[in-house]
Amino acid sequence: MERFDEVGALHLPGAAVPVLDALGAALAAWPDGQSGTRIAGDGAIRALLGPSSEIGELVAVVAGKEMHPVRAVYFDKNETNNWALGWHQDRTIAVRERVELSGFGPWTVKQGILHVQPPFAVIAGLRTIRIHLDPVPRDNAPLLVAPGSHRLGLVAAERCSEVAAASPVIACLAEAGDIWVYHTAILHASERSKHPDRRRVLQVDYAAVHLPQPLEWLGV
Repeated sequence: MERFDEVGALHLPGAAVPVLDALGAALAAWPDGQSGTRIAGDGAIRALLGPSSEIGELVAVVAGKEMHPVRAVYFDKNETNNWALGWHQDRTIAVRERVELSGFGPWTVKQGILHVQPPFAVIAGLRTIRIHLDPVPRDNAPLLVAPGSHRLGLVAAERCSEVAAASPVIACLAEAGDIWVYHTAILHASERSKHPDRRRVLQVDYAAVHLPQPLEWLGV
């Protein structure tokens, strides 16, 4: 736990193998987005990720507390759908309805889903998992993270690349069924795949607390 809190990322080999077939079948019903499909209102996927599920219990062990899935994005990189993403911090959350509250904003809509930038303390409290449905060797666009960068607070967008360049970088290599867990606030990036075999990943944000009422997490 101390190592996870220090580095900000943790590899859990084979942790999702027991649910991989069920998860793959559920995700097959969702259309491919150009650079990620936001998942919401899916009872089958929610059951596989909730706090009483195998995945949810694993998240609780790593985080040291029970957490609930509050956002999910399905990435399907392949030969015809291949992209890169520069160094950044995740700054927005998905919510059910727009409510004007101090410290929350600006607002955006992504694939019809409301997102808002909350106070950074909300992001700092989140944990993110990436469930790998396919192998991710070094040449198939693994997630890159800057260890320890989650401790820097909110990093100005124009400084993210500079800060990452001054840090060692971890390439989150994986086999099918592996999970990577990381502090949502960590600086991360992804390159275009050099040999674009299919690379499916379900990325899920988990929260331990409710948002200030009447604002509500969207959920999965």
